[in-house]
Amino acid sequence: MTTPSIALDDIEHVEHIWIPLSDGCRLAARMWLPRLAARERVPAILESIPYRKRDVTRARDERMHGFFARKGYACVRVDVRGCGESDGRLDDEYTEREQLDTMEVIAWLAAQRWCNGKVGMIGKSWGGFAALQVAARRPPALAAVISVCSTDDRYADDAHYMGGCLLNENLIWGSVLMTSNALPPDPELVGDAWRSIWRERLERMPLFVAKWLEHQRRDDYWRQGSVCEDFAAIRCPVYAVGGWADGYSNAIPRLMAGLNCPRKALIGPWAHVYPHEGIPRPAIDFLAEATRWWNHWLKGIDDGIMTEPRFRVWMQSAVTPRSFYDVRPGRWVAEEAWPLVSTDSPRCTTRRLVLNWRRLEERASPPAPLASRSPQTVGLTAGSWCGFGVEGEMPTDQRADDGKSLAFDSEPILEPFEILGAPELELRLSVDRPLALIAIRLNDVAPDGAVTRVTYCVRNLCRGDDGSASVELPVGRPFSVRLRLGDVAHRFEAGHRLRVSISSTYWPIVWPAPHPVRLTLMTGESTLLLPVRTPSTVDDALKPFAAPEDDPPSEPQSTHGEPDTDVERTVTWDVATDETVYRSTTDAAEDGEPILETIPDIGIESGHSIVERFTIRDDDPLSASGQVDHVVVRRRGEWQIRIETRTSMSADALRFHVAAELRAHEGETCVFERRWERSILRDGV
Repeated sequence: MTTPSIALDDIEHVEHIWIPLSDGCRLAARMWLPRLAARERVPAILESIPYRKRDVTRARDERMHGFFARKGYACVRVDVRGCGESDGRLDDEYTEREQLDTMEVIAWLAAQRWCNGKVGMIGKSWGGFAALQVAARRPPALAAVISVCSTDDRYADDAHYMGGCLLNENLIWGSVLMTSNALPPDPELVGDAWRSIWRERLERMPLFVAKWLEHQRRDDYWRQGSVCEDFAAIRCPVYAVGGWADGYSNAIPRLMAGLNCPRKALIGPWAHVYPHEGIPRPAIDFLAEATRWWNHWLKGIDDGIMTEPRFRVWMQSAVTPRSFYDVRPGRWVAEEAWPLVSTDSPRCTTRRLVLNWRRLEERASPPAPLASRSPQTVGLTAGSWCGFGVEGEMPTDQRADDGKSLAFDSEPILEPFEILGAPELELRLSVDRPLALIAIRLNDVAPDGAVTRVTYCVRNLCRGDDGSASVELPVGRPFSVRLRLGDVAHRFEAGHRLRVSISSTYWPIVWPAPHPVRLTLMTGESTLLLPVRTPSTVDDALKPFAAPEDDPPSEPQSTHGEPDTDVERTVTWDVATDETVYRSTTDAAEDGEPILETIPDIGIESGHSIVERFTIRDDDPLSASGQVDHVVVRRRGEWQIRIETRTSMSADALRFHVAAELRAHEGETCVFERRWERSILRDGV
């Protein structure tokens, strides 16, 4: 079924089309065609994600794909199998089935009468993953990709695990995906079959959280879809884009270093958003930048984009720590090769500082042990694992966490210097438990004492370097470990100090080890390695990015984590019980109900609310618990849908315990209800 086309400026907008697959399933899509496609063939641009083209990403899609269409590209926005109006079911993230489906879509696009046979893929987050994964399968018509806020490594650098530690984002994201996927297709597009389609989705709903928790090591489950397993498989050009406030920025330097295809990279100050919507600002006219990329690779227009520096990043200036930045001061810098140190550039050096007794110094002092058993609440100033450009999510002043950690300060800096890349630590330490994690923060201490987190890492010390095996820790005996912090670009100012802070907990970012851990660091034998970059004359000669066009979305957005999201975050401590509760409430009115917004074009009221609650006591890691309550609403006249979910997790020393509830309402009637309870063995986590 194809709905009537609507004239929109110089493009033709098709609200809904079906793209057939070889197994009989159909994928639902929206399309924007330039009018010139009626007389000459044009390239196609594909975005394939599970986020409901009809309502959730509607306004964002119109802005981006409408822009590309007006530049002479046929743009198609597809919902993956089992999402929105698409047939089938969504069994998991990034499946091989999804990749094969996308290859069929690319072939279908290339064969259309209006297409010149060349297809590009663009996407943020899931869509960015998909672009890289499909590129590794090398469909003949795929000519180039733009991957935004994505990763090359599903185990080491996604929403589930980090450094072999279990992220609480695993619980949050599992709840969001389940709730979103529980919505029905729109009856206006699929007709009377919508109820039977909806019912089938509900009955076959996976418990995503448990599925991911069953794979606590880097195994074949995570290797599938991780393009870092074989960078050489990607041969089409790749433009990798992200932001320092995003959870996925580490992947971009790895892609630059690992890929052999034509490639470019861009890292701004932004959170998990497209750069033309960039928060923190400055945003850039990313749609124009992307069009230059498409013009070069899909139309053969030499617009100079491939003669510019290959890697462009935002060098962040020192700032006062805040939970939100509307603007992040800094400047653009550029490099042609990556990694910097391996190029033997005279501008790039490694600065070595020794972790002496509570000091960072050039020379080592005699070795001495320094021990700490971190309270379970170290990490409350960490902010969110992944920023979405909303208030409350950035790391706040680190002094509260530093006071509960092993902290090592430098002398005041005499001359400003900049780092670009991943700082590393070579540590000599011991632990008193066979299961232990470590969290490292590199901080910038201002003259007034305020402390800003520059970058960090967490590591499950029981995992090998790639996370695939368990390592038996030598309890009570010193061992060595090398830790790579997150990539960053940061300027340290004169008068400031560097601080390295070390803890054995980092809540609520990561789930704690089953027992309190006493961590002993051998001072005088542990070092910090800083990737120091001298400013280049190339930086000053860079052509500035234009500001985004003044083209705000025409309709309100309801996407989880978009910049207009309303979020409240609180931390409370019950003195009597020693219970600390971290609570985040998103898009809820005072009565707790979702804030509804109207999408005029389709007459739907749309809204959702999320309440996250993470609880722990300072002395007991087994007191840790997490709970996510999620409500999604869709209304149009008598068609009224409400989805309610609650997902929770706790653990004892041997097992994780996951529970979930899902209720689906049509009008005032609960038409479906289901509960899950799962216990999953802890596997070195």
